[in-house]
Amino acid sequence: MMDVLMYLFETYIHSDVELNVEQEKLEEELLKAGFHQEAIYKALDWLEDLARLQESDSYTHIEPSTSTSMRVYTQQEIDGVDTACRGFLLFLEQIKVLTSETREMVIEQVMALETEDLSLDDLKWVVLMVLFNVPGQESAYTQMEELLYTADVGITH
Repeated sequence: MMDVLMYLFETYIHSDVELNVEQEKLEEELLKAGFHQEAIYKALDWLEDLARLQESDSYTHIEPSTSTSMRVYTQQEIDGVDTACRGFLLFLEQIKVLTSETREMVIEQVMALETEDLSLDDLKWVVLMVLFNVPGQESAYTQMEELLYTADVGITH
């Protein structure tokens, strides 16, 4: 499913091409590109949930974290997000790319992927997609884009 999401993000969303394509035509294009029907359906559902972030205020109850606060992961989250990925999320919070609110959005979207083999690169794409869909996060999106497209030289987390 991540391949489908990355394809759609790079082809339509990130390239500023308007996504006024009917779902049937989009599904047909993705099938022609070699993606499996089930992965296409899951990706489109995931994107619909992601698009709701633009309209949602369901995260407004999350208080901004302080420098002494720490996110405790559930066992299900630990199983779905490995140590390197959790460390990277912490790093993004420390450099102010993610807030406690956007971190929770990322974790929710990662868990919705229902994947057992989430890579650090996959996580970076999810973070980028979430930040793209959250109003007011343009600066954080730009920073994340730079982190995604530049080599990790000198970056430690």
